[in-house]
Amino acid sequence: MNFTSLLILAQAASPAPASPPAYMSILPLVFVFIIFYFLLIRPQQKRAKEHQKLVAALKTGDKVVTSSGIHGIIANVKDKTVIVKVAENVKLEFDRASVTAVEKSSEGDEVVKS
Repeated sequence: MNFTSLLILAQAASPAPASPPAYMSILPLVFVFIIFYFLLIRPQQKRAKEHQKLVAALKTGDKVVTSSGIHGIIANVKDKTVIVKVAENVKLEFDRASVTAVEKSSEGDEVVKS
């Protein structure tokens, strides 16, 4: 036998490398999802719950800030909207969800933000 035939036989006889189990290829994706859940999804859900509590607790006389940056005092609260008094004889109607912060409650609480 010559050297090249021995080299070919030596290469053909080597065992195939063992492949990792199937779950090992999915494991990094699971870790990425867990990281996204704790860094992005969960905090956003907490903020949404706090905002819903803030919107549910709105009452006449609260000093509020809307999402458009308008400051005013709630003159009337309806099912889906609030009427905000922004100046003398100027009242604007906003969707309740557009209220982003309560500066002072009618009971005297200080700065509540969502």
